[in-house]
Amino acid sequence: MFIVEGNIGVGKSSFLKLINQYNPNIEISPEPKENWTKESYGQSLLANFYKDISRWAYTLETLTMIYRTKAHLKEQIKQNQYRLVERSIYSGHYCFAKNDFHNGYLSDLEWQIYNEWATFLITNKCFAPKGFIYLQTSPQICFERIQKRNRISEKNITLDYIKQIHNQHEQFLIEKKDIFENIKNVPVLVLDASENFAQNPQKIIYFSNQLDAFFNKSIAKPTPNTKIEKESFSSQ
Repeated sequence: MFIVEGNIGVGKSSFLKLINQYNPNIEISPEPKENWTKESYGQSLLANFYKDISRWAYTLETLTMIYRTKAHLKEQIKQNQYRLVERSIYSGHYCFAKNDFHNGYLSDLEWQIYNEWATFLITNKCFAPKGFIYLQTSPQICFERIQKRNRISEKNITLDYIKQIHNQHEQFLIEKKDIFENIKNVPVLVLDASENFAQNPQKIIYFSNQLDAFFNKSIAKPTPNTKIEKESFSSQ
């Protein structure tokens, strides 16, 4: 299993669809975001989050962790290793929940409870992926794409928030700062998503070739040990 990561608006869903069209042998697993974007009891949890982050941060991050864990457990037992999974429990932890805590949207108690669950799941239940594919571009480009797609649940997203999430992705996937030991050695393929690749078939061919090489190299390596004793949260 390989995990596709990237900022909000970078084009992960489009990337997965186009790669699957070009190479049907690659299985894709979209992020189960309908579980927090759809309206339940007349409200969307994601829309509520962007309206009042402090009120809804713990609720949203806990729910997304549940569904991303379910998806991870389902995918890790499949036989076909050439699979792309959109987002993960890892970025949920290191990019979104961590950012909420640093901004004071999660209390110390909420962060501790969240961390207890994340540590248990990542170190005991979720096997490390074979690799991460990081779709990387500037926060400004992501913000412009968010505005262009004009989703109701995202109308309150600010450029400042997108910049924060970008920085968290950089720390997680490029710097590998303060992350679980069992994923520190997981390789990362960085793809420049600045260009509108959906309008450029040659770019998709290039991405597909990069993926093939990355797959073959990463699958030949043993999967990093998924069990660690603990993670230090003091620096988070």
